Formats: sequence, structure tokens, C-alpha cells
Amino acid sequence: MLQKLYVFFRKETVLSIAVILALLSMFWVRPDKAYFTYIDFRTLGLLFCLMAIVAGLKAVGVFDILAKKLLMGTSGTVGVIRLLVLLCFFLSMVITNDVALITFVPLALIIVHKLPKELGNYWLLKIVAMQTIAANLGSMLTPIGNPQNLYLYARAGMSAAELITLMLPYSATALILLLIWIQVADAKAPHVCGSEKDKTLLGFSDRKELNMEYLAAYLILFTICLLTVARIIPYQIPLVLVLIYMLLRNRENISRVDYSLLATFIALFIFIGNLGRIPQFSSFLERIMAGRETLTAVLASQIMSNVPAALLLSGFTDNYRALIVGTNIGGLGTLIASMASLISFKYIAKENRNLRGKYLGIFTASNIIFMIFMLILYFFLR
Repeated sequence: MLQKLYVFFRKETVLSIAVILALLSMFWVRPDKAYFTYIDFRTLGLLFCLMAIVAGLKAVGVFDILAKKLLMGTSGTVGVIRLLVLLCFFLSMVITNDVALITFVPLALIIVHKLPKELGNYWLLKIVAMQTIAANLGSMLTPIGNPQNLYLYARAGMSAAELITLMLPYSATALILLLIWIQVADAKAPHVCGSEKDKTLLGFSDRKELNMEYLAAYLILFTICLLTVARIIPYQIPLVLVLIYMLLRNRENISRVDYSLLATFIALFIFIGNLGRIPQFSSFLERIMAGRETLTAVLASQIMSNVPAALLLSGFTDNYRALIVGTNIGGLGTLIASMASLISFKYIAKENRNLRGKYLGIFTASNIIFMIFMLILYFFLR
């Protein structure tokens, strides 16, 4: 039993800590009817729908086909590298940062191995670090790009246009920095003969036929979710429609939803709700955060990741715009600042365990540089 608990804790560390915190908080605030008021059912419902729809589209092969079509039309090593990074940056805005990485990091690893050995070794760690930063910074532009945006956007009562306007300077700056990084890295790439360096070795022959019924259904459901995000229709409508469709036509997709993320949200809602009912702690945290919401969110994200930080800090301030900026910038920095970053790290570890330390060095250094630029921009805009 202890061995199973240890394995579960290692696999679901964030969920385990959230549950432990929720249970500990119950000793100070005994369970009562007020517990139900802690939970943001709209965010949970929308998050479930979006995860189910994106999982369905991914299973159909939409993203693989899209990426392969785009890459087949790209020539030259730097062109392929740039496209792989931009796919993570722009698609993370609609399919979330973690799904973008799950989809495109393996594709990048396949393509890197098709390059000449010296060139492939040079780009292997750099492109994964670039994709990770691209996914984390691209996803911050939209309400559905990552879970903390979806939650804080709803808490703030903002429109989608307001959130995009708020984060646009940061996303635009991030895009420019990514393109500069790619060009600088390409200039330092090992020299190989021109014909070999520019040869595109992307012989994708395993084209997957689309299931047009699933594709049409999930695209319609995704459109309905967007209407819910825009507050045109209530969240119960897409929730019921997604559940009915999966139960009747695509039951295997039910298992593809990240239920641990939903459970983490629920546990943190309980923990934060209970903390808010402890006057001493509540007043202390409010004093600490007053006027420093963004920087507090950035720092908190480094040790607990940005999604839990958003949930925790939102209980003690109504300056949600500052939290949105802070938790998005806070996704940079340490490996756990954004849980999506762990996905890339796991792919590198699977590729070659001996590369973990070197990748962590490249990842951390590049994240700190990007964070510095984002914080400079924040203080300038402020």
C-alpha cells in the first residue's frame, strides 16, 4: 500500500499536495454547506469540455496532419525549426500549452533525428526548450490557452477582447524574442555542406485518414464552448452536449480527459476557501499582496506552479488583471513554474536520461532570460 501511495505521489505530485492541503485545512474549518460555494463549477465544466474536445481532435489526427502538411512545404533546417516552434506558440492559444507540447515535441524529436548527426545533436535540446517557452507564452494570450487564464478571466468578469488586449504586448514581445533566438542559434549551428544542411528529410508516409464525423462534431462542440467562454450561452449547455456525444458516439475519449487536473482544482478550491475563513491568515496574505499582486504571483508560481498560484492568490485579492499577468509570466523560470514544462522534460529523459542535466541548464537559463524581458515590459507598461 505504501509503495502504491509513493508511486501515485510521484506521478501526481501536484494533486497529492493539493489533497493534503485541503485535508489539513479541514481541521481548522470543519466541512459544512459553505464548502459547495468554494467550487467554481463553471470553470470546471468548461475545462472538462475543452480537454475532452481537444483530446478528441488529437485522437482523430487533426494536429498531426496539420503539422505534417505545413512541414512538408518547409525547406531548410532553420525553416523547419522555426515552424515547429511557431506551431507550439500559436496553436497553444486554442489547444492549451500542454496539448501543444504533447503533440509537437515528439514530432520535433523525430525531425531532429532526420538531420545530419552533428546538426541534430546541436538542435535537440534547444528546439525542445524553444517549444516549451513558445507554448507557455503563446497560451497566455487567450482565455482558453491555459487553465489559470480560464479561471481568472471568469473571476474578473472580463471579456475575451479585454484579456487579449491585456496580454498582447507580452505575447508579441515573446514572439519577437523567440524568432531572434532561433536566428542567433542558427548562426552558431555547426557548419555542414549547403546541400546537406538544406535538405528536408521529412518523408511522412503514414498519413492518417480523418474521421469526418468526429471532426465535424468536435469542431461544432468547440464553437459552442467558445460561445460559453464569451458568456453568450451558459456552461451547462456544452457540458451536457459533450457528455452526451461521448457517451453515445465516442466513449473511448472519456478516458483521455485529464481528471487529475480537475481533481487538483477541486482540492485547491477547498483549501483556498478554508484559508479565507481563517481571519488571521486571510488578513496576513492580503497585507503581503497589497500592491504587489503581480510579483507575488510570479514568485509563488516558481514553487507551486502557476495554476495553483492563481487559485490560491485569487482568494485574497480582487486585482485579477495583475494576477493574470503575474501567473502567466510566472510560468517562466523553474521547471515546475508551469506544469506543462514537465512534459518536455519527460520527453528528453525518455530520449536520453544523460541529457537531463544539460537540458535543465538550457531550459532554466533561457527561461530566466525570457522572464527578465517580460518583467521589464511589465514595469514599463505599469
